[in-house]
Amino acid sequence: MDSCIFCKIANGEIPSNTIYEDDKFRVILDNGPATKGHALVLPKEHYANLFEMPEELLADAAKVAKKVASDIKDKLSCDGLNLVQNNGETAGQTVMHFHLHIIPRYKNDGQHILWNPTSPSAEELVEVKNTIVGA
Repeated sequence: MDSCIFCKIANGEIPSNTIYEDDKFRVILDNGPATKGHALVLPKEHYANLFEMPEELLADAAKVAKKVASDIKDKLSCDGLNLVQNNGETAGQTVMHFHLHIIPRYKNDGQHILWNPTSPSAEELVEVKNTIVGA
């Protein structure tokens, strides 16, 4: 897409702090990081979200994320990490180009990339399961 900023970054038209690149992906440091080393896995082809990505490319994105996450963990000595991938504005996606966040986590880093668990009944869980699987 001509107007997509992540397409331009992924394809080298806009400078970035690239920490990994191959023929399908560029991984850059996020300009507004949640923590030190926060990176984005960007496919070089445009896909708005998870649902547009071919399954094989999605699997490749996971492999790239694992490799880069291992490098980040080794080099930055983080205590853990989050892989985050948002789909749609309601889910927190702000750039409509598939991207996978690799967020190193450090003790007392002040980030809260979590959710508030709810307490559905056993019956509600079965109803949701049946809705999804068509029982």
